[in-house]
Amino acid sequence: MRTVVIGGTGHIGTYLVPELVRLGHEVVVLSRGERSPYQSDGGWNRVQMIQVDRDAEDAAGTFGTRVAELEPEVVIDLICFTEDSARQLAEAVRGKIQHLLHCGTIWVHGASESVPTREDAPRRPFGDYGVQKAAIESYLLDLARRDGFPATVIHPGHITGPGWIPINPAGNLDLGVFERLAHGHDVLLPNLGLETLHHVHAADVAGVFLAAMANRSVAIGESFHAVADGAMTFRGYAHGVATWFGQEARLGFLPFGQWEQHVSQQDYAATRDHIMHSPHCSMEKAARLLGFRPRYTALEATLEAISWLVDNGKIT
Repeated sequence: MRTVVIGGTGHIGTYLVPELVRLGHEVVVLSRGERSPYQSDGGWNRVQMIQVDRDAEDAAGTFGTRVAELEPEVVIDLICFTEDSARQLAEAVRGKIQHLLHCGTIWVHGASESVPTREDAPRRPFGDYGVQKAAIESYLLDLARRDGFPATVIHPGHITGPGWIPINPAGNLDLGVFERLAHGHDVLLPNLGLETLHHVHAADVAGVFLAAMANRSVAIGESFHAVADGAMTFRGYAHGVATWFGQEARLGFLPFGQWEQHVSQQDYAATRDHIMHSPHCSMEKAARLLGFRPRYTALEATLEAISWLVDNGKIT
């Protein structure tokens, strides 16, 4: 199977691409060539790498044609962020491929209303990222159901794993939160710490893509979540991390408007987005139709990332 992976050197591709090679796929990766996969794997020696600037080629109207000329049977698009970009690709490969798998986001749902949120919940996204991803999903699945276009959409949660910083128990990327928990120091959380985060290990996200490919007949025309089996509250996450470090979590709480005064504007903005979404998504559909169940709990996924940060001197 000739498979083109667009954006294959990032979080998901680090696990997905080597597994595709092991499964016998002839893999072509399109990327900007600005970074290497987060983990080394001998499978990358058998991957054809093509450097490409998708934004520039989308603007020129040439990216979809470039992908089609590679004559793929499967296209996995991990870095599409606008409906126009998705439309250009779909129109170029229409009638020429067996399967297009698009990477979306659980933020297509907007704020959690009924939890765990299922894939068929009404879409009420907010923020440009969620709104654009919801528009892409709507376009691709409508094309699949109306015209038989072989599209599947995978919606990851907060992706984590070794090599990068996970969203912390305060809902942002401040490494100091992990360090304070590691040393048994006070950590201030917004509100009562009962909002939720829904992490997922990048290996499990890759697993959902692989399961959708293996179950193509039921996956086409559908969207699937890619998250751990359960979400974590901010305070539950903090307790889990502190316990891993051999400490008791010393937590304080402030109303969000007051908590804002104790953090940077960047951290405030990130936390605000996560609080407003408070995602908690169901994995029942992936289990029922694809036979997929996540290997990592949300806490296990984040602890693996934190362990890497400790081992590499990112957390003191």
